[in-house]
Amino acid sequence: MLSAEDKVTKAHIAIMQHKTTLAYSGLLMVGKVEIKDDCPTACTNGRDVIYGRAFVEGLTDQEVRGLVLHETKHKLYQHLFTWRKLYEEDAQLANQACDYVINLEIKDLNPYEDFIRLPEGALVDECYRGLDSGEVFARLKQDKKDGKGKRGKGEPLDEHDWEGAQALDAEEQKELAKEIDAAIRTGALLAGKQGGDVDRSFDSLMQSKVDWAEQLREFVSSTCVGKGDSTWAKPNRRWLQHDMYLPSQISESIGSICVAVDTSGSISGEDITKALSELVSICDNTSPEKVDLLYWDSHVASHELYHVDTYGSLLTSTRPKGGGGSSSLCVFEYVEKNKLIPQCLILITDGWIEYPTQAPTYPVIWVMVGNKTTVPAFGAVIRVD
Repeated sequence: MLSAEDKVTKAHIAIMQHKTTLAYSGLLMVGKVEIKDDCPTACTNGRDVIYGRAFVEGLTDQEVRGLVLHETKHKLYQHLFTWRKLYEEDAQLANQACDYVINLEIKDLNPYEDFIRLPEGALVDECYRGLDSGEVFARLKQDKKDGKGKRGKGEPLDEHDWEGAQALDAEEQKELAKEIDAAIRTGALLAGKQGGDVDRSFDSLMQSKVDWAEQLREFVSSTCVGKGDSTWAKPNRRWLQHDMYLPSQISESIGSICVAVDTSGSISGEDITKALSELVSICDNTSPEKVDLLYWDSHVASHELYHVDTYGSLLTSTRPKGGGGSSSLCVFEYVEKNKLIPQCLILITDGWIEYPTQAPTYPVIWVMVGNKTTVPAFGAVIRVD
């Protein structure tokens, strides 16, 4: 019989290898994991996880995977920081609300329970499908007020160490948020490379989180979008988010843009995944007719083409290539040789590269990741911390 330690380790390895769940690989590496005799089931402070020895030893392999994913999803959503106020209002209902949300998602990951199964007694109720924890909490609170009691059977699968989460100081919480964000993006990219699935819950968590995306949209708008007659046939996407249906300019959507990502040895995987997720956000907001995505180091190692109907799959379908030296000269030579004629060229790099001295005929913007202070001889510069 395997020990609790071995069963949890085995579950981690299985999750990281299975196509349905390998996108969680990065998140599994966040925080510490401990096995303790005095823990009834499991417990997390949003970073570290404790598993109860007797509880784990009594579970099947499928159930241990379900338990591990349950704790991992608490980290994914940063539940113990996001919903702190709910805990202060009613700790029991806050625990239930968070569990209802993630247990439905785990159930959806493996509907036939051949790989993942939630331990018996876990809170699952279809009436909460599509709601976030705050919305579930509001319903539970109203039911409690009306004397209806808790819907269905089951209890929270684990303990939520709200006080332990609060013990992390502001800097620790900030670093944890960055680590989780990087883990989500890395996991999505890994799943794309290995043909795995990316959980739908990752989508909203990979939305643009840095200011440079807005600056870049402004750059693209000012340099690429032409003037034209207005049309009601195509709504202005910038105003739809405010529930305002306004006409767009016929020439509002831009033509071709070229995005060149530095994949040299000095660029980290985290930087690349951040850049790619921001690129998807930029495409959604500026609607280019097509995007030529280049990966380069001392030469252009890969050229991928995306259109409006394929932007959404970019993160999971792209295959970054490269890793040698760094010279942006190859990008400009490639664009000219292949007659790409972009309306603008966006180069994403850490700045530790060789720069050209002569500007091309099209607008150029350098997105500088990191703290390199070199200023190119031409083009606009946006810095990403």
